[in-house]
Amino acid sequence: MQTRDDIFNTLRDALVELFELEPERISLGSNLYQDLEIDSIDAVDLIDHIKRQTGKKIAAEEFKSVRTVSDVVEAVYRLVQPAA
Repeated sequence: MQTRDDIFNTLRDALVELFELEPERISLGSNLYQDLEIDSIDAVDLIDHIKRQTGKKIAAEEFKSVRTVSDVVEAVYRLVQPAA
């Protein structure tokens, strides 16, 4: 089972690799669109990367409400948790 910290670290590594961001720019409070300058095409790439890493797809509707790195961590955390 992945912790939120594990997810954050994996996500930070993905953002660095995919979008050539400096790791120190990425925090839980970073806004994807304003602080990290992720655009809608980048967001699709990020969703695809998450799908490859987890084997599960985040619904586009759920990703529409995502604004910060913390929001992405929470969305992925909910995705990877076993159904109760």
